[in-house]
Amino acid sequence: MPRTTTASSRRTRATRRSGRTAATSDRHDLYERSVQSPDSEVEFIDRLWRRVRGRTATSLREDFGGTMYLSATWVRRRATNTAIAVDLDPEVQAWGTARHLDSMPPAVRRRIKVLCEDVRTVECPKVDCIAAFNFSYSLFKRREELVAYFRHVRQGLKRNGLFLLDAYGGSDSYLEQSEDRRLRGFTYVWDTERYNPITGEVLNHIHFRFPDGTSIERAFTYDWRLWSLSELQDCLADAGFRSVEVYWEGSTASGGGNGRFRATRQGEACRGWIAYLHACP
Repeated sequence: MPRTTTASSRRTRATRRSGRTAATSDRHDLYERSVQSPDSEVEFIDRLWRRVRGRTATSLREDFGGTMYLSATWVRRRATNTAIAVDLDPEVQAWGTARHLDSMPPAVRRRIKVLCEDVRTVECPKVDCIAAFNFSYSLFKRREELVAYFRHVRQGLKRNGLFLLDAYGGSDSYLEQSEDRRLRGFTYVWDTERYNPITGEVLNHIHFRFPDGTSIERAFTYDWRLWSLSELQDCLADAGFRSVEVYWEGSTASGGGNGRFRATRQGEACRGWIAYLHACP
């Protein structure tokens, strides 16, 4: 897409002032700045709960919690909120603890429990809400694996709990190409290296590139299966969830996503989309 010289110059000056280089940047920090928006996700969870259950949830389990950004945002939201962050990577959890938890007041910090365990087998108190965001469940490539995970999620919810997950797709998702997005001080690159239409397997990378010409190549790699919304709904039903709703993102006048999601049975056959699903046990 063409950009005006003035806007481009402003961005260049801003990125130079930021002083970001590959050597001075941390991949987890860049990931959070590029991909995550926990404030809007917590707001979405609250709106959904008010709509579906007529109240707000208090207990959250964040599966594939990584740096625990969502969990930290959740417990800061209200003094009654508690969170359990589950992930298998101790290095990422240690980074997230230093980044988000160590500076918390003790009364807030006590409301987060960090578990370095497998989301398919983790045992912890049942919660109001389980969230599996950033498409991480896509690492389960076989249907029986995904259904088994969903079944374990269902067992971890309270009687009137809700399971939330996100999904992505669109015609561009099946193309072996990269997409750049300029952010403050660096460029985020989503790179689809390989897609296999027979198995649905997809190999994606995230790269970060900087104004001085340095880069962090393959900062993150995702060897996934690209599940469709219809497949996800079928798997959730097979896992015992009695109802599933899809929340589709609205569009701006220029055709991009507007960040507002509404329950619907009709999506668009567009080049790229992101959606949320919620499932009732």
